Amino acid sequence: MKKNECSLTTEELEKTKKAISEDGAEKLHVLADFDRTLTTAFVNGKSVPSLTSILRDGNYLTPDYAKKANELYAKYHLIEIDSKIPAEEKKKAMEKWWTTHFDLLIQSGLNKKDLEKVVETGNVKFREGFADFIDFLQAHKIPLVIMSSSGLGRDAISMYLEREGKLNDNIYIISNSYEWDENGNAIAIKQPIIHLMNKDETAVQDFPVFDAIKDRKNVLLLGDSLEDVGMVKGFDYDNLIKIGFLNENVEENLEQYKRNFDVVILNDSSMDYINGLLKEIIK
Repeated sequence: MKKNECSLTTEELEKTKKAISEDGAEKLHVLADFDRTLTTAFVNGKSVPSLTSILRDGNYLTPDYAKKANELYAKYHLIEIDSKIPAEEKKKAMEKWWTTHFDLLIQSGLNKKDLEKVVETGNVKFREGFADFIDFLQAHKIPLVIMSSSGLGRDAISMYLEREGKLNDNIYIISNSYEWDENGNAIAIKQPIIHLMNKDETAVQDFPVFDAIKDRKNVLLLGDSLEDVGMVKGFDYDNLIKIGFLNENVEENLEQYKRNFDVVILNDSSMDYINGLLKEIIK
């Protein structure tokens, strides 16, 4: 099976690439999801759904945390992956899941040190070619906006990038964020909560990053779920290339992904296609 599939015609894709190339690096920004998009979906053959899953499956918080968190996962993940459930119903369920889980994390004593431990496990890996991707964006002063519904949020994503030596000043993170007390304990989650189903409502213009990208109206969008396409909603772009990572269950999901993304990268592959695309359009 090919590593990527293109749903745009060659002519359409080439036309968009040419338009972005003519405008240059100063008119481009990248909008990307984090879990299973910039990171791999599998590590050593084991599925890693998210940063939160590492915390949920480990012995980090109070003794009953893992049991309660896994019960929530078992209940709501089935709703999350069921494409037959209407969007509005799924949105309410995801909001309930995220809110309940945030409350559970706080009650279970989540501390910043727990995030550091999760980062140090090595159970999350960036895709092959990620370093080249980040270095290219920095060298050409192209902003990378990471929009993530991660339960561990902005702090954990920053820690991962810092661990790789890639927390550059052209990277902006829009994600869930905790309020911490003086001892590093989580005491509240900042509103609004970002979850899988409301990324289309998490308008980029509501965040400080908007000033950095408002005149960069060419967008490269990267995501692994169909809902990630909604990240660009509300942004007045001129040219857009949507690249989707279809990491598993390829046969049953490919056609739907091809209807929503312009290019689909299959089977948890590397960043090679994206790196090649960037080098092609930014001379």
